Amino acid sequence: MMTNSPSRKQIIIPIGNNNKTKFIASLSTHITNINNVLKNIKSNTRADFVRIYQHGIIIMINKVASMSDLQIVENYIKNVDHLNPKDMEILYLP
Repeated sequence: MMTNSPSRKQIIIPIGNNNKTKFIASLSTHITNINNVLKNIKSNTRADFVRIYQHGIIIMINKVASMSDLQIVENYIKNVDHLNPKDMEILYLP
């Protein structure tokens, strides 16, 4: 089945190239940590994989994220030790 609209099963994180490179370097760890944090709040949302795009990264998830899921992922991304939080913007759905 094909749809004409975006699936909305993605979280877009606009970040700079330096942060993007650092995040991708340990990507499997970040996906595991994001899923653990979501599991801790008893969310059924899970991160499947991450894609790189021109202005940041896109986290593909298994279902449409709630606002609490977005806040959890946003807090995780902003608190990653080796990333510069000033080089990031607010998360949003397409």
